[in-house]
Amino acid sequence: MKDKPFAITLDVGSSLANHTGAWRTERPVYVDRLPPCNQACPAGENIQQWLYHAESGDYAAAWRQLMRDNPLPAVMGRVCYHPCETACNRVQVDNAVGINAIERFLGDEAIRQGWTVPPPTVGSGKRVLVVGSGPAGLSAAYHLRLMGHEVTVREAQDRLGGMMRHGIPRYRLPREVLDAEIHRIRALGVAFETGARVDDVLAAQRDGGFDAVFLAVGAGIGKRAYIPAGDSAHILDAVALLGSMEGEGPPLLGRRVAVYGGGNTAMDAARTARRLGATDAVVVYRRTRDRMPAHDIEVEEALEEGVRMKWLSTIKHADEGRLTIERMELDTSGFPQPTGEFEELEADSVVLALGQDTDLSLLRDVPDLAVEHGMVQVADGLMTGHDGIFAGGDMVPDDRTVTVAVGHGKKAARHIDAYLRGTVYDPGPRHGPATSDRLNTWYYSDAPASVRPRLEVARRVSTFDEVVQGLDESTALFEARRCMSCGNCFECDNCYGVCPDNAVIKLGPGKGFTIDLDYCKGCGLCAAECPSGAIDMVPEE
Repeated sequence: MKDKPFAITLDVGSSLANHTGAWRTERPVYVDRLPPCNQACPAGENIQQWLYHAESGDYAAAWRQLMRDNPLPAVMGRVCYHPCETACNRVQVDNAVGINAIERFLGDEAIRQGWTVPPPTVGSGKRVLVVGSGPAGLSAAYHLRLMGHEVTVREAQDRLGGMMRHGIPRYRLPREVLDAEIHRIRALGVAFETGARVDDVLAAQRDGGFDAVFLAVGAGIGKRAYIPAGDSAHILDAVALLGSMEGEGPPLLGRRVAVYGGGNTAMDAARTARRLGATDAVVVYRRTRDRMPAHDIEVEEALEEGVRMKWLSTIKHADEGRLTIERMELDTSGFPQPTGEFEELEADSVVLALGQDTDLSLLRDVPDLAVEHGMVQVADGLMTGHDGIFAGGDMVPDDRTVTVAVGHGKKAARHIDAYLRGTVYDPGPRHGPATSDRLNTWYYSDAPASVRPRLEVARRVSTFDEVVQGLDESTALFEARRCMSCGNCFECDNCYGVCPDNAVIKLGPGKGFTIDLDYCKGCGLCAAECPSGAIDMVPEE
């Protein structure tokens, strides 16, 4: 648990209880600042607020606060790369708060307990079509439904989930978890249609009588590269490989598999190959590890599972059972250049993981809709150039992660809602950042972050069981209590205890404090000793 800050209570006699307000040149003001975790979250979660509920043990309240922004907490607790933790000020003390692990705990607890979100009681009479059931589409559908709109989600595949189902392996995201969170969205009254590919978005909008459309088609087409190859070379793309794992039988890759690419999809493909029986899975990448787009944790887990990495290499030719590899070297700008040095690599299959594209054929007849470099161009509110058609997720210029897509869905829903009601959505100004220099970190004792248990390597390479395990209740509670409430009062009573003039007045649990300016002389002790930096000293006017 987090140590509560030391507080001093002074016995102020009646002789000292005089008005001192006229002495001041500055006065203390309680402020709210934007925590770095909130600021870094692509889904726009109010992380500090749900952590506040979690550290009190009220997990249901924490989950409900979380669900105000993100309808997929159990999914995100598994697949998000947690930029919130990278930004966490707790690193000034020991380690970042394990926000992602707590989010997973809350999401799993909600599934276990059967917690639900109440459906809307009043309808708007407006209808919205969502194309695609990946994270952006599900998020938009969820928020739009809660706003009272009728929502229909059309999915080209036979099962829901988009690239979460067809691009993320089961060892990272168990399908029962994904299905449970989709079921909760369905229970709100969202209509889902599977095997319902949209080939002409304008016709679909017109024929269905929809007032607005949100496009959320995932990047499900693997990019190809020209590799000279013999007729018997076995070459496939990583997207097809991962997607085929949802079918009736796994693909035949052979014992020696080479994966060409350096992103997270390449890691997933190599790790999947190991689980399908490959005794040698090697990632061929033309740059060095420090320039690899894959996240470090993905690379580390792949290495643990016996995946080999062949840096500074590119495939020049593929034949049955072997590859010709050319060694590369980086020039002064970091771009790989050929060296003319070659070697052979045994490989029964080559898996191309060179990036992904989105199928934009449904937009070919849409006027005023701009596409650049395979991306749909959108305004700040995610509306395309065509009135009433919005887009998000993999289709638009941004990072291609589940968390970013969930944030797009929420943002689009708010702007679509405003569009349908004839208004403009204005999120309002944001608070200033709660930077680490405002904190008194010495009030917090060392409490290193909890480590999530992992499946032993022997089982990881032979099954698709989930690799990273969750926290139990006691560990999740401990982790939540490591939050330092950066920039916002958590009622530690420190200001109340250190004030020499008894000018700080408690307003009651959950209501904070106020300053009696008749007695405050502006000494600044309260601001100097506030652990979370939630008090400013401002000049007297």
